[in-house]
Amino acid sequence: MRRRLRSAYVSSVISISLVLLLVGVASLLLVNARAVSNYFKEHMEVSVLLKPDVDEAKALEFQSSLDSLRYVRSSRYISKEQGTLELQQMLGEDFLAVFETSPVPISIAVTLKADYVFPDSLEVVRDEIESMKAVDEVSYQQSLIEALNANMGRISLVLGVLTVLLLFISFVLINNTVRLNVFSRRFTIHTMKLVGAKRSFIRAPFLVQAIFQGLFSALIAMALLVGLLYFVRSEFAQLFEIFRMEMLMLVLGIVLVSGVLICVLSTFFVVNRLVSLSKDDLYY
Repeated sequence: MRRRLRSAYVSSVISISLVLLLVGVASLLLVNARAVSNYFKEHMEVSVLLKPDVDEAKALEFQSSLDSLRYVRSSRYISKEQGTLELQQMLGEDFLAVFETSPVPISIAVTLKADYVFPDSLEVVRDEIESMKAVDEVSYQQSLIEALNANMGRISLVLGVLTVLLLFISFVLINNTVRLNVFSRRFTIHTMKLVGAKRSFIRAPFLVQAIFQGLFSALIAMALLVGLLYFVRSEFAQLFEIFRMEMLMLVLGIVLVSGVLICVLSTFFVVNRLVSLSKDDLYY
């Protein structure tokens, strides 16, 4: 009998751990949704085209002044030769045939801080940079930025709904696992009730067991999650440029609290129900 109970306990811990692992993966994606959005925003370039009379020395000096602006994350100097080469790669080598000299000006590719990569903010940034003497034009892909902001909002919403759904599924699955585990001891509960034990006294050992069960399951799920992240890091190192790994502690906390809380709540309700059953109901 003890071996059977021990086997059932181990099986329930493993089942709960796998469910909590799914919760951990979904939570990790959710808390890093903003980091993913910021990554793409901060890698979108705004082209600052300088006036034809601006030479290299003035352009480099202007680049330094750009870097000091509150909304600029980084900048990249593009000489006339480099700009011409890039256009040749895009449009073909014959596009300059109609020009006596290269029409490509010196330019600076600017990446902005994520908080400023919104349509309204970009208009303010563009007007401010265009008002500078050395600047001829500021251009960026407005439609792409609007699509990025809209899609990232939808992705965050989907991840949030997915996480809530997984938590609900986790509660149902863990509740069923705990119920089966506790239900196997229903006659012990009935015996305790017959000798006059109060509900709180009957619940106490089961709740303590539930705490340890949730704790062990959460620790296993946390170890599996960390192992999974280590594997992903070794195979897809670029993903870790996007994810904020300091949020991993928050995710591990969510897994731990979810495991203990769901096990305790499920045990509480199941034990209360079993205490209320008559002797005849225990056989069905």
